[in-house]
Amino acid sequence: MNVPQKQTASRTAGGWLAAAAFLLAAALMFHGALAVDLETQMKHIAEGAGRWAAVHWAAAAALSAFAVAGLIVLSSGTPLTAQWWTLSAWAVVTLGALWTVTTALAEASVVSAAAVAGDQTMFEAWWRFAEAKANGFAFLALAFAVIAANEAAMPRPFTPSWASWIAALAGAAAFSGWVVGAWLGIRGGSAVWVTASLVMCLWLIWLGVALARAGADKSEHMAAEAGRAI
Repeated sequence: MNVPQKQTASRTAGGWLAAAAFLLAAALMFHGALAVDLETQMKHIAEGAGRWAAVHWAAAAALSAFAVAGLIVLSSGTPLTAQWWTLSAWAVVTLGALWTVTTALAEASVVSAAAVAGDQTMFEAWWRFAEAKANGFAFLALAFAVIAANEAAMPRPFTPSWASWIAALAGAAAFSGWVVGAWLGIRGGSAVWVTASLVMCLWLIWLGVALARAGADKSEHMAAEAGRAI
């Protein structure tokens, strides 16, 4: 793929990335932390079923857009995947987004319906399914942490190094929050996951917009730097 085509791919991926991060940030602001007790979580969903469904439809759209951005990056050979760790990270982003979109769809439909109907057996069964699939989001966040750290170390990054380092820490914190809250069942972990994921999304919007607006000279410079690093 020649330089103009790679530049088009980077700009297109940036647009999808920014849109995905914006939608996910909006969803996270209305999502809130998850309750450790399932009965409490079921009651919470039942009391705001419309909001819960809307949030997860938005999350499904965001995750789908992340998958599109990842596929474009992986198939175009842009400097964003010049290193083995960034190539792997973008692959995990794509797979994690596709894995987790099932969670969003389940929670927007059958989980909400079961909560409203008061069917605890069905709610718990689908919640466990959705929770297992949602593990993909934890690894997606970890992959973005790797991408952000790599961006911070670039000679001419698309976003300031300080912002990229904050995003890397936020991605790692989102992963840790999920592990503590969802895997270990410790209260407070979910709040860390939501907050850190929101910070991560704000940086992803910044990165996506920067990629979409980048000039060919910067992409060529990144390609040269990546070539020297290999």
